[in-house]
Amino acid sequence: MTDGSKDATIEISLTNDLRKIARVAARIDEYCSAHGVVPEIAYSVNLAIDELLTNTISHGYDDDEPHRIEVILRLEGDMVIVAIVDDSAPFDPTEMREPDIDGLMGGEEIGGPEMDGLGLLLVNRTMDGVEYRRRGGCNVVTLTKNAAGQESR
Repeated sequence: MTDGSKDATIEISLTNDLRKIARVAARIDEYCSAHGVVPEIAYSVNLAIDELLTNTISHGYDDDEPHRIEVILRLEGDMVIVAIVDDSAPFDPTEMREPDIDGLMGGEEIGGPEMDGLGLLLVNRTMDGVEYRRRGGCNVVTLTKNAAGQESR
């Protein structure tokens, strides 16, 4: 991995269009590969970003106007740090209710109300840290993932 210098930061802008998420994932994969982040860590980071972007785009806006979302990823030592900034409705992904996992095992419909929060549970369990704050009319979600001890193959 890099030493966390300025060149170890990538900023990706997208609009609130679900079709743009795949482009973000591809750029993050390229960045992680170029900076020696192993595929397993890159996958975890991309999974969390995908879930948060999907929730924001699908549920955060009450108009059909384009909105800008920023994804900033940087390396600091052994930590992968991601900030996602959007101007959607206030939403704190750290304050979620536990989904009804038993309902899923009991044959409940996937995607039904019993499963609300399953993706956010995945985010909170996959990342080493998830923080939220509201700043200047924007949601700022910061994700951290420790990549220490991971060697690029």
